[in-house]
Amino acid sequence: MKARTHSKTIFAGVAALALTLTMAACGSDGDAKTESTDTATAADTAAAAETTEAAETTEATDGAETTETTEATEAAEAAGEPYEVAITQYLAHPSLDLITQGFKDALTELGLVEGTNINYTYRDAGGDDPNTVTIASEFAADSKYDLIMAVATPSAQAVVQKEKTRPVLFAGITDPVAAELVSSWDASPDNGNVTGTSDLNPEGKPLGMIQEIMGDGNVASVGFIYSLSEKNSEVQLEALKAEAEGTGIEIVAAGISNASELATGLESLSGVDALYVGTDNTVVDALEQVINFGVKNQIPLFVGDGASVERGAVATRGIDYYELGKRTGEMAYEILVNGVAPSSIAPLQVIDTVIEANPAAAESYGITIPQSILDNAEIVETAAG
Repeated sequence: MKARTHSKTIFAGVAALALTLTMAACGSDGDAKTESTDTATAADTAAAAETTEAAETTEATDGAETTETTEATEAAEAAGEPYEVAITQYLAHPSLDLITQGFKDALTELGLVEGTNINYTYRDAGGDDPNTVTIASEFAADSKYDLIMAVATPSAQAVVQKEKTRPVLFAGITDPVAAELVSSWDASPDNGNVTGTSDLNPEGKPLGMIQEIMGDGNVASVGFIYSLSEKNSEVQLEALKAEAEGTGIEIVAAGISNASELATGLESLSGVDALYVGTDNTVVDALEQVINFGVKNQIPLFVGDGASVERGAVATRGIDYYELGKRTGEMAYEILVNGVAPSSIAPLQVIDTVIEANPAAAESYGITIPQSILDNAEIVETAAG
């Protein structure tokens, strides 16, 4: 560990000291004001009252959170050099971008401001597995980084293979145990220097949602297209098959090796009643191709994330990826500022689900979303195709 890291571990102590000194100063200032009251002119007294009232109004408006954030920022600046955080993201698409943004925003809210007391180095692997290894190797070889954050399974797997000492956070991983990122869902020494957040969504029940929208008797088969190289998609496929048991719905899977095989994979699903795309990074990155196929063949597309609904899918019962990113950022704060070991933080499964529905897109596929669904959904209006 670098010598300058020691100054960062006293962040919380400096913040507490700053708060104590601030409170003491406020007390002394109050005494001085009391003593000067007898000699102040009426005009001075009125001006002081106005100033105090304005200050109190500002404090009420900003709230305690703003005060704490400012103190934390000032304390971090006093503590030494800024934290250096490396972020590797498998590819740029809306859901993963929301994770990264939520991660940064959480740290900003906690007082770690980019360019002041924290710096980020961001790399996008462009959906290329060899690139994830190259990026992970570069980050692991550079001693300046205090923490590495990996977004999506392929990037996380590459980092975990390369970095064995410094803290590693993953985000947007469906099953980190199955992906061999950690040994346990519990806080455990066996997890070593790794923890993070999962987008596993057991409450999503995509088949149930599809039936509710299309009608029980209208769904005999659901097509699932996914990348063979993404462990998270294999987990989602097994969950889909498990949900289908006893329903009479056939799950027709089409695995592809890369995006160039997407058209062929979709053609193999021409006879299904509905399409479902989970959080497969390769497929989501090329979602417009899936949407166009669905509209052309009048096969409604359902998805595992809200950003894909905005792009033209019918609906999702998914998680909020921005909030998932924020939870990951809060973990990073505990590790960087409070010195908590990653192995002491259990991997977090974000289970709050949100229904998002797109009535305009549904019409493009030839269906209408029932009002009972719309009444409980966040509505998006984006035509598909």
